[in-house]
Amino acid sequence: MKIAISGKGGAGKSTVAAAIALTLAKRGRRVLALDADPDANLAAALGVPKSIIIPPISAEIALIEERTGAVVNKYGQVFKLNPEVSDVAGKMAVKHDGVDILVLGAVKKGGSGCMCPENAFLKALVTDLILYKDEDLIMDMEAGIEHLGRATAAGVDVMISVVEPGMRAVDCARAVIRMSKDIGIRRSIVVANKITNDDDKKFIIDNFPDTEVSAFLPYSEGIRKSDRDGASVLSGMNREELAVIDDIIESIRIGEEK
Repeated sequence: MKIAISGKGGAGKSTVAAAIALTLAKRGRRVLALDADPDANLAAALGVPKSIIIPPISAEIALIEERTGAVVNKYGQVFKLNPEVSDVAGKMAVKHDGVDILVLGAVKKGGSGCMCPENAFLKALVTDLILYKDEDLIMDMEAGIEHLGRATAAGVDVMISVVEPGMRAVDCARAVIRMSKDIGIRRSIVVANKITNDDDKKFIIDNFPDTEVSAFLPYSEGIRKSDRDGASVLSGMNREELAVIDDIIESIRIGEEK
């Protein structure tokens, strides 16, 4: 399965992404977790120790220049829009707890949508991972769909929008759902996080009348503590919370079969 996960900063998308990735790995699945958020937090949520450095792909300047045929930070060049990237994941992913991890990193020029060798390389890599690789792919996106396009949308099984009970999170999720639909992602679901009572649940349901609300994760002191201690999100989840992650995966799997 190919899963993209988005949401407002702080809503808990890295928590959900890491929990799904680790759970699938524990089931014996081959899992690649891709951190596509410039504010990279996925490795920490997976419990990767700080002593293990995962270099962002965007910082691999020599590789990008070799594959695109262009010099980074030089204007007026012709470069390959579809560089060879099929070997990148195998060479650069770091494995932890059964999950292969890649960090895209940020492109530091011309805005996030610039047409530059770095972005061409990153988008080609995302396309390769979605369309041509067999393992489960869990993508922790920024608050949008920057690295996705119409060419890759058909390969994404579901866009998960993680929402906490607040209007800023709701507005962000609505924008992501709308953009996902525009590029042809077939299915969007909402996962509600940091839920404390029935009023929070009602708030989420009322604000997404036309989108499936797949699960409700309660506000969790255990998850907060695991973050403080540098442990994986699964280590901080109780039985009820782990069951919610199982329900999310089951919902996605059933949706794939329809």
